[in-house]
Amino acid sequence: MDIVSATILLFLILDPLGNIPIFLSYLQKSQRRYKVLARELLLALVILYLFLFFGQKFLSLLDLKQEAVNLAGAIILFIIALRMIFPATKSYGDEDIEGEPFLVPLAIPLVAGPSILATLILLANQYPDRLTDWAIALFIAWLASAIILFSATALQKYLGKRGMIAIERLMGMVLVAISVQMFLDGIAKFVAHLPPN
Repeated sequence: MDIVSATILLFLILDPLGNIPIFLSYLQKSQRRYKVLARELLLALVILYLFLFFGQKFLSLLDLKQEAVNLAGAIILFIIALRMIFPATKSYGDEDIEGEPFLVPLAIPLVAGPSILATLILLANQYPDRLTDWAIALFIAWLASAIILFSATALQKYLGKRGMIAIERLMGMVLVAISVQMFLDGIAKFVAHLPPN
C-alpha cells in the first residue's frame, strides 16, 4: 500500500460527509461554531497520531498477534461500512444537548472512531518501517475531512439530503469491499503461519 492508497482509505473511514448532519446538529446553537469545530478536529488529530505511533506498543503489551489485529480491524471496518449503507434510525445528535461538546462525541468517536483507530494500528503493525508515510497519509485525509466539515452548511445546501445519503452509501460500499479484502488478507496470513503437519 502506498501513500495515496492509504490516504484514500483513511479518508473513506473518517467519513466526513456522513458526519456533516451530526456535526451540524451539535454545533448549530453554538456561538463559536468554527472555534469548537477546530478544537475538536485538532483533539481528534492528536488522538489519531497517538494510536498510529503508540498503538502497536499497546498491542504488544497485550501479546496480540498481527493476524488477530488484521481480522479485528476488518470486522470493525465491515460493521462501520454496513452502518453507512444501512444507518440506524437514531444517531448522534438526535438527543437534546446542553452546552458545547468537548472531546465527546465529536472528536471521539465521530472523527477518531474505532474503525480509524484500528486501521492505524493495523498499518503500523503491517508496515512498521513506513510510519512517516502513514503519518503523511493521515494528515492529508484529516485535512480533507476538516475542509469538508468546515464547509458543512454549504455542502448540505448544495448536495441536499438525498445527495448526502447517496454519497455516504457509495463510500460505505467501497469500505465493505476494503474490509473484506483486509479479512481475506488476515486469514491468508493466519493460514501461512500455521505449523506444518
